Amino acid sequence: MQEGATSKQWKAAEKTRMPRLVLCEPTELYNILNQVTKLSRLTEPNYLCLLDVRSKREYDESHVITALHVKKKMNEYLLPESVDLECVKYCVVYDNSTSTLEVLFDDDDGSDSDSAGKDVMPQAAIQYGRILTRLTCHPVYILKGGYERFSGMYHFFRTQKIIWMPQELDAFQPYPIEIVPGKVFLGNFSQACDPKIQKDLKIKAHINVSMETGPFFAGEADKLLHIQIEDSPEAQILPFLRHLCHFIGIHLQLGSVILIFSTRGISRSCAAAIAYLMHCNEQTLQRSWVYVKKCKNNMCPDRGLVTQLLEWEKIILGDFITDITDLLY
Repeated sequence: MQEGATSKQWKAAEKTRMPRLVLCEPTELYNILNQVTKLSRLTEPNYLCLLDVRSKREYDESHVITALHVKKKMNEYLLPESVDLECVKYCVVYDNSTSTLEVLFDDDDGSDSDSAGKDVMPQAAIQYGRILTRLTCHPVYILKGGYERFSGMYHFFRTQKIIWMPQELDAFQPYPIEIVPGKVFLGNFSQACDPKIQKDLKIKAHINVSMETGPFFAGEADKLLHIQIEDSPEAQILPFLRHLCHFIGIHLQLGSVILIFSTRGISRSCAAAIAYLMHCNEQTLQRSWVYVKKCKNNMCPDRGLVTQLLEWEKIILGDFITDITDLLY
């Protein structure tokens, strides 16, 4: 920085250089917690660092699973022990209820702010997030609405457990991924057979895109759509897509929560979810693909299904728009 540069110029340079704080919706954290490879991704030491900056009493009463309590010494926040923040993919901080980043870059002189003349103090999550941005090359996520909002939406992820042993994380059973918040979930056959998951997510209808027969809603045609197709390159899902979208639309009008699933939850069910998003949003295969991939990292529809999704794009939008020769697909 040139000698004589103003404080405002220095701050602008800092904002450009430093990793930024980003608001994280509760649904995003829920999906981060439920990613899998062969096991839950929570078993990976550099996958998620979830930090609770509420009081020790509040943390002890209940917190989000795997969250670490941030300690204070002489009124200064301490850094988490045994965590290499440079290597962590997701660093998420939460307090009770922070829901905005508006106070993040208030100027000292207040000249560019509506809060000029006021002593605005950022909430705890933002204060701590600012510290962490100096230690990582990735964005630091601030949970929107804090613990209050997240625990209200996902009460089953509240815990008093402080220490998680590696074998406990190995045994952790992820929940289905949330595609349309509070309305459409995407999972596998095992999750579809779990009564606790059905209860916790308030599932009222199933779309089964596999050959197996699940235990729920059997004989209830209004609550179960069973698309029986093999997990193979020859599987034909295109003829069922109009009915699938209609089925989801009817249930959403009724206020029902829907679970789309297949055997492993990575190919046929993902193709079904993409097709629905293309239909309801009238958007390209590419845009829907990117969205579902962000929600479910291990999504991998079979090549034959991708070709049929391109045909579905032409039906919806009148032309082929997405280039499926791209390595993305």
